[in-house]
This record gives sequence, structure tokens and C-alpha cells, in this order.
Amino acid sequence: MTERELLIKGLEQICPKVYPQTVDNFLKFSDMLLEKNKVMNLTAVTEPMEVISRHFLDCAMIAPDIISEEKVIDIGTGAGFPGLPLAILCEDTQFVLIDALRKRIDFLNEVISELGLKNVTAIHARAEELKERQSFSAAVSRAVADLSVLSELTLPLVKVGGKFIAMKAQDCKDEVSKATKAIEILGGTKPVIKTYTVVQSDIVRAKVEIQKIKDTPSKYPRRFAKISASPPVSYTHLTLPTT
Repeated sequence: MTERELLIKGLEQICPKVYPQTVDNFLKFSDMLLEKNKVMNLTAVTEPMEVISRHFLDCAMIAPDIISEEKVIDIGTGAGFPGLPLAILCEDTQFVLIDALRKRIDFLNEVISELGLKNVTAIHARAEELKERQSFSAAVSRAVADLSVLSELTLPLVKVGGKFIAMKAQDCKDEVSKATKAIEILGGTKPVIKTYTVVQSDIVRAKVEIQKIKDTPSKYPRRFAKISASPPVSYTHLTLPTT
């Protein structure tokens, strides 16, 4: 099976219709990723077929969850995951990809320009410094940080009524459990873990879904150094309201 055949078979199991231009864009992205990876550490995955399964099809698995959203932010996008594959698939949704490393953003802007994508912007920024508070209908993130830390960086950016989807390893139950109180403080619901098998593979992963149901207190997010030193899971001084 070729890369193109694997990509088409996989995407057909996820999306209602797969267009040739969509497939071409993914393959161009793969070529650019692997070429740049020779001089810059973007991914540990170096085989083209594994790029398709471990990166592209994995990210595509959450496309049905965000395809109807208006504006989505990808926190700590790294080499563009999951935001860039989602932007390729969800043309009517606007995406903002942010990362703290300028070189990664420069690479992503090269890809965006080469593919002619009009629905995605890559920005060099730290999540806790963004001014677009509660302006995104959804947020996504993949393998960035512990969920308690990640939630403080992400939930302040999501509108009430919006959602946050964190892509995690299959065995994330303890991590999610420890983050539950912090998520509630930050305005989210109790997180829901949904495991899935990536199409055309035996890779099992998990997505953690959090709904934003109330405003995040204005003092969050804090500076990243403080979040890391004292993550939300350690909020022993805070007491949740009781009824």
C-alpha cells in the first residue's frame, strides 16, 4: 500500500468525502515535514507511512468533533498537530496555531503558504500571553503538557459554551483525575475520556473532552513559570462553592 492509498482509505473512514486536493495537501505537508526534520527536530516519526498513520490519521480522528466550530485554537502546536491536519480537512473553520518556538512557526507558515490554506494562521506566542480571552469556540492540543497545567493555559481562551479537546495517550486516567478539580475552578465540566483506535492501524489513543460552562476567573492564566511550579492540581487554598 502506498502513502496515498493509506491516506485515502483512512480519511474515507472518518470524513464524508475525501477530495483529491485534500490528499495532495497532506502529502505535500508530509514531504515538507520530513525534509525540514533533517535540519530541525520536529518529529520523532521519520517514515512516510508512519507520518500518515501516527500524525495525520490520528489528528483526523477528532475532525468530526470540531468541523462545525467557527474558530479553533491549537495550543502548543509544535510541528502543526493537530491544528494543521484539521485545517486541511475543515475548510470552513478558522484555525489559530500557536507555539512558543519561532522556528516551528516559521516552518508552519511555509507549509500554509505552499498549500495555499486560507483558514489557518500560525502565531509565535505563549498561550498565557494571548489577549483573545474567551474568544474561541473550541481549543485543541496534542501531547503538550500535563492536563492540569494545560487546562490553565487553554480554558481562559475558550468561550462559555465552547469546548476543549486534549489528545492524550491511552493510559491518561490518573492524569485526568488529578486535573478534575482544577478544570472545575477554571470553568470546565468534569472531563470525559474517550479512547479510540486510529483508522487503518492498531494505535489506541484517547481524547479528553471538556465543556466550558462558566467564565474563567480573571486571575488565570498565571505566568507559565508559576503554573509549572504550582500547577492547578495544587490549589489547596481554594475552596469550591457548595450548595
